[in-house]
Amino acid sequence: MIVFPNAKINLGLHITGRRPDGFHDIETVFFPIALSDTLEAVHAPAGQDTSITVYGQAVAGPPEDNLCIKAWRLLKKDFPPLPAVDTHLLKNIPMGAGLGGGSADGAFMLQLLNTKFHLGLTSEQLMPYAAQLGSDCPFFVLNRPCYARGRGELLRAIELHLPGWQLLLVHPGIHINTGWAFSQLDPAIFTRPRAPLTDVVEQPVHRWKGQLINDFETPVFKEYPAIKALRDRLYGEGAVYAALSGSGSTVYGLFEKNKPLTPSLTALFRVMNL
Repeated sequence: MIVFPNAKINLGLHITGRRPDGFHDIETVFFPIALSDTLEAVHAPAGQDTSITVYGQAVAGPPEDNLCIKAWRLLKKDFPPLPAVDTHLLKNIPMGAGLGGGSADGAFMLQLLNTKFHLGLTSEQLMPYAAQLGSDCPFFVLNRPCYARGRGELLRAIELHLPGWQLLLVHPGIHINTGWAFSQLDPAIFTRPRAPLTDVVEQPVHRWKGQLINDFETPVFKEYPAIKALRDRLYGEGAVYAALSGSGSTVYGLFEKNKPLTPSLTALFRVMNL
Protein backbone atom coordinates (compact mmCIF):
# COMPACT_ATOMS: atom_id res chain seq x y z
CA MET A 1 0.00 0.00 0.00
CA ILE A 2 1.28 3.45 -0.94
CA VAL A 3 0.39 6.84 0.59
CA PHE A 4 1.73 10.34 0.01
CA PRO A 5 2.48 12.26 3.24
CA ASN A 6 2.24 15.96 2.48
CA ALA A 7 3.95 18.97 4.02
CA LYS A 8 2.46 21.96 5.80
CA ILE A 9 3.27 25.61 6.34
CA ASN A 10 2.54 27.70 9.40
CA LEU A 11 0.46 30.82 8.90
CA GLY A 12 1.72 32.72 11.92
CA LEU A 13 3.21 31.12 15.01
CA HIS A 14 2.92 32.59 18.50
CA ILE A 15 4.73 31.10 21.49
CA THR A 16 2.43 31.78 24.43
CA GLY A 17 4.24 30.18 27.38
CA ARG A 18 6.47 27.46 28.76
CA ARG A 19 4.74 24.38 30.14
CA PRO A 20 5.62 22.41 33.29
CA ASP A 21 6.47 19.41 31.09
CA GLY A 22 9.25 21.39 29.39
CA PHE A 23 7.35 22.00 26.16
CA HIS A 24 5.93 25.34 25.05
CA ASP A 25 2.36 26.37 24.37
CA ILE A 26 1.82 27.72 20.89
CA GLU A 27 -0.82 29.28 18.71
CA THR A 28 -0.61 28.70 14.98
CA VAL A 29 -2.56 27.95 11.83
CA PHE A 30 -1.45 24.79 10.04
CA PHE A 31 -2.06 24.81 6.29
CA PRO A 32 -1.44 21.65 4.20
CA ILE A 33 0.45 21.96 0.92
CA ALA A 34 0.99 19.64 -2.03
CA LEU A 35 4.70 18.88 -1.54
CA SER A 36 4.80 15.23 -0.47
CA ASP A 37 6.86 12.16 0.31
CA THR A 38 5.99 8.66 -0.91
CA LEU A 39 5.49 5.95 1.71
CA GLU A 40 4.95 2.28 0.98
CA ALA A 41 4.48 -0.63 3.39
CA VAL A 42 4.28 -4.30 2.42
CA HIS A 43 4.28 -7.52 4.42
CA ALA A 44 7.77 -8.35 5.65
CA PRO A 45 9.13 -11.82 4.83
CA ALA A 46 8.41 -14.42 7.48
CA GLY A 47 10.71 -14.13 10.47
CA GLN A 48 11.87 -10.59 9.71
CA ASP A 49 11.22 -7.50 11.82
CA THR A 50 9.66 -4.27 10.62
CA SER A 51 12.22 -2.24 8.68
CA ILE A 52 12.51 1.00 6.74
CA THR A 53 14.56 1.96 3.70
CA VAL A 54 14.84 5.67 2.90
CA TYR A 55 15.53 7.16 -0.53
CA GLY A 56 15.95 10.75 -1.69
CA GLN A 57 16.52 13.41 0.96
CA ALA A 58 18.72 12.35 3.85
CA VAL A 59 17.04 11.48 7.16
CA ALA A 60 19.07 11.90 10.34
CA GLY A 61 19.25 9.22 13.02
CA PRO A 62 19.11 5.42 13.10
CA PRO A 63 16.18 3.62 11.40
CA GLU A 64 14.68 2.55 14.74
CA ASP A 65 14.15 6.22 15.60
CA ASN A 66 12.20 6.94 12.42
CA LEU A 67 8.63 8.00 13.18
CA CYS A 68 7.28 5.43 10.74
CA ILE A 69 8.84 2.64 12.79
CA LYS A 70 7.65 4.25 16.02
CA ALA A 71 4.12 4.43 14.58
CA TRP A 72 4.18 0.69 13.88
CA ARG A 73 5.40 -0.01 17.43
CA LEU A 74 2.61 2.08 18.97
CA LEU A 75 -0.06 0.16 17.12
CA LYS A 76 1.63 -3.17 17.72
CA LYS A 77 1.25 -2.68 21.49
CA ASP A 78 -2.53 -2.46 21.21
CA PHE A 79 -2.93 -4.77 18.22
CA PRO A 80 -0.52 -7.70 18.82
CA PRO A 81 -1.50 -9.53 15.58
CA LEU A 82 -0.22 -6.57 13.54
CA PRO A 83 2.39 -8.13 11.24
CA ALA A 84 5.87 -6.82 10.51
CA VAL A 85 6.20 -4.66 7.42
CA ASP A 86 8.91 -3.59 5.03
CA THR A 87 8.64 0.18 4.71
CA HIS A 88 10.01 2.25 1.84
CA LEU A 89 10.12 6.02 2.14
CA LEU A 90 10.99 8.40 -0.68
CA LYS A 91 11.84 11.72 1.00
CA ASN A 92 11.05 14.83 -1.00
CA ILE A 93 10.26 17.05 2.01
CA PRO A 94 13.53 18.30 3.53
CA MET A 95 14.18 17.62 7.21
CA GLY A 96 14.61 20.40 9.77
CA ALA A 97 12.84 22.74 7.39
CA GLY A 98 9.67 23.70 9.27
CA LEU A 99 7.47 21.77 6.84
CA GLY A 100 6.48 18.88 9.13
CA GLY A 101 7.84 16.17 6.83
CA GLY A 102 8.81 13.70 9.54
CA SER A 103 5.57 14.26 11.41
CA ALA A 104 3.57 13.70 8.24
CA ASP A 105 5.39 10.42 7.60
CA GLY A 106 4.59 9.15 11.09
CA ALA A 107 0.94 10.18 10.96
CA PHE A 108 0.44 8.72 7.48
CA MET A 109 2.08 5.48 8.62
CA LEU A 110 -0.55 5.19 11.36
CA GLN A 111 -3.31 5.68 8.80
CA LEU A 112 -1.71 3.29 6.32
CA LEU A 113 -1.46 0.50 8.91
CA ASN A 114 -4.99 1.18 10.11
CA THR A 115 -6.35 0.85 6.58
CA LYS A 116 -4.14 -1.97 5.29
CA PHE A 117 -4.69 -4.24 8.28
CA HIS A 118 -8.30 -3.26 8.97
CA LEU A 119 -7.72 -2.08 12.55
CA GLY A 120 -10.98 -0.12 12.51
CA LEU A 121 -9.68 3.01 14.20
CA THR A 122 -11.46 6.29 13.54
CA SER A 123 -9.60 9.54 12.99
CA GLU A 124 -10.47 10.55 16.55
CA GLN A 125 -8.97 7.30 17.85
CA LEU A 126 -5.81 7.77 15.78
CA MET A 127 -5.20 11.25 17.19
CA PRO A 128 -3.80 10.08 20.60
CA TYR A 129 -1.40 7.74 18.82
CA ALA A 130 -0.26 10.60 16.60
CA ALA A 131 0.23 12.87 19.63
CA GLN A 132 2.64 10.33 21.09
CA LEU A 133 4.77 10.60 17.95
CA GLY A 134 5.08 14.39 17.94
CA SER A 135 3.31 17.64 18.69
CA ASP A 136 2.18 18.37 15.15
CA CYS A 137 1.52 14.76 14.09
CA PRO A 138 -2.22 14.94 14.97
CA PHE A 139 -2.63 17.71 12.40
CA PHE A 140 -1.69 15.31 9.62
CA VAL A 141 -4.50 12.96 10.65
CA LEU A 142 -7.00 15.74 9.95
CA ASN A 143 -4.85 17.23 7.16
CA ARG A 144 -6.93 20.34 6.56
CA PRO A 145 -6.44 23.96 7.63
CA CYS A 146 -6.50 24.00 11.43
CA TYR A 147 -6.08 26.45 14.27
CA ALA A 148 -3.73 24.78 16.76
CA ARG A 149 -3.02 25.42 20.44
CA GLY A 150 -1.26 23.58 23.28
CA ARG A 151 1.85 21.87 21.93
CA GLY A 152 0.15 21.92 18.54
CA GLU A 153 -2.06 18.92 19.24
CA LEU A 154 -5.22 20.85 20.22
CA LEU A 155 -6.80 21.37 16.84
CA ARG A 156 -9.85 23.09 15.44
CA ALA A 157 -10.54 22.80 11.74
CA ILE A 158 -11.16 26.16 10.07
CA GLU A 159 -12.41 27.25 6.67
CA LEU A 160 -9.43 28.80 4.91
CA HIS A 161 -9.00 28.71 1.16
CA LEU A 162 -6.39 30.48 -0.94
CA PRO A 163 -7.44 29.71 -4.52
CA GLY A 164 -6.22 33.03 -5.93
CA TRP A 165 -2.65 32.58 -4.78
CA GLN A 166 0.51 30.77 -5.75
CA LEU A 167 2.96 29.61 -3.12
CA LEU A 168 6.71 29.78 -3.56
CA LEU A 169 8.79 27.65 -1.17
CA VAL A 170 12.43 28.41 -0.49
CA HIS A 171 14.54 25.90 1.40
CA PRO A 172 18.07 27.24 1.95
CA GLY A 173 19.62 23.89 2.81
CA ILE A 174 20.01 24.79 6.49
CA HIS A 175 18.82 22.42 9.22
CA ILE A 176 17.24 24.26 12.16
CA ASN A 177 17.11 22.34 15.43
CA THR A 178 13.69 22.99 16.95
CA GLY A 179 14.99 22.69 20.53
CA TRP A 180 17.63 25.30 19.80
CA ALA A 181 15.04 27.62 18.28
CA PHE A 182 12.82 27.41 21.37
CA SER A 183 15.82 28.07 23.62
CA GLN A 184 16.51 31.35 21.83
CA LEU A 185 13.07 32.85 22.45
CA ASP A 186 12.70 35.91 24.65
CA PRO A 187 10.20 34.97 27.42
CA ALA A 188 8.79 38.49 27.18
CA ILE A 189 6.88 37.43 24.08
CA PHE A 190 4.86 34.89 26.07
CA THR A 191 2.59 37.55 27.55
CA ARG A 192 2.64 40.07 24.72
CA PRO A 193 -0.96 41.03 23.78
CA ARG A 194 -1.71 40.14 20.17
CA ALA A 195 -4.73 39.60 17.97
CA PRO A 196 -5.75 35.94 17.70
CA LEU A 197 -4.32 34.35 14.58
CA THR A 198 -7.76 33.23 13.49
CA ASP A 199 -8.81 36.88 13.31
CA VAL A 200 -5.76 37.75 11.23
CA VAL A 201 -6.10 34.95 8.65
CA GLU A 202 -9.75 35.87 8.12
CA GLN A 203 -8.54 39.17 6.68
CA PRO A 204 -7.45 39.49 3.04
CA VAL A 205 -3.89 38.28 2.43
CA HIS A 206 -2.89 41.84 1.52
CA ARG A 207 -3.32 42.73 5.21
CA TRP A 208 -1.24 39.89 6.64
CA LYS A 209 2.16 41.57 6.42
CA GLY A 210 3.07 43.01 9.83
CA GLN A 211 0.14 41.25 11.52
CA LEU A 212 0.69 37.54 10.84
CA ILE A 213 3.87 36.96 12.83
CA ASN A 214 6.09 33.92 13.39
CA ASP A 215 7.92 34.38 16.72
CA PHE A 216 10.81 32.20 15.55
CA GLU A 217 11.79 34.74 12.91
CA THR A 218 13.60 36.96 15.43
CA PRO A 219 16.12 34.36 16.70
CA VAL A 220 16.42 32.46 13.41
CA PHE A 221 16.99 35.57 11.31
CA LYS A 222 19.57 36.81 13.82
CA GLU A 223 21.52 33.55 13.73
CA TYR A 224 21.08 32.95 10.00
CA PRO A 225 20.99 36.28 8.10
CA ALA A 226 20.88 34.37 4.81
CA ILE A 227 17.40 33.10 5.70
CA LYS A 228 16.18 36.62 6.37
CA ALA A 229 17.69 37.70 3.07
CA LEU A 230 15.63 35.05 1.29
CA ARG A 231 12.44 36.23 3.00
CA ASP A 232 13.27 39.84 2.05
CA ARG A 233 13.98 38.77 -1.52
CA LEU A 234 10.51 37.29 -1.81
CA TYR A 235 9.03 40.63 -0.79
CA GLY A 236 11.34 42.34 -3.25
CA GLU A 237 10.08 40.09 -6.03
CA GLY A 238 6.47 40.99 -5.31
CA ALA A 239 5.25 38.60 -2.62
CA VAL A 240 2.19 39.96 -0.86
CA TYR A 241 3.09 37.98 2.24
CA ALA A 242 6.28 36.08 3.12
CA ALA A 243 7.33 34.31 6.31
CA LEU A 244 9.29 31.57 7.99
CA SER A 245 7.44 28.25 8.34
CA GLY A 246 7.62 26.67 11.79
CA SER A 247 11.08 27.07 13.29
CA GLY A 248 12.53 27.11 9.76
CA SER A 249 14.55 27.01 7.73
CA THR A 250 12.00 27.16 4.91
CA VAL A 251 10.54 30.53 4.01
CA TYR A 252 7.59 30.95 1.71
CA GLY A 253 5.93 33.70 -0.23
CA LEU A 254 2.36 34.17 -1.40
CA PHE A 255 2.08 35.74 -4.83
CA GLU A 256 -1.06 36.65 -6.72
CA LYS A 257 -1.81 33.83 -9.12
CA ASN A 258 -1.86 36.08 -12.18
CA LYS A 259 1.51 37.64 -11.32
CA PRO A 260 4.31 36.28 -13.50
CA LEU A 261 7.31 35.23 -11.45
CA THR A 262 10.81 36.06 -12.61
CA PRO A 263 12.84 33.20 -14.12
CA SER A 264 15.43 33.68 -11.37
CA LEU A 265 12.79 32.64 -8.83
CA THR A 266 11.21 29.78 -10.72
CA ALA A 267 14.59 28.32 -11.63
CA LEU A 268 15.73 28.14 -8.00
CA PHE A 269 12.60 27.65 -5.93
CA ARG A 270 9.50 25.46 -5.87
CA VAL A 271 6.24 27.07 -6.99
CA MET A 272 2.79 25.59 -6.47
CA ASN A 273 -0.77 26.83 -6.69
CA LEU A 274 -3.03 26.84 -3.62
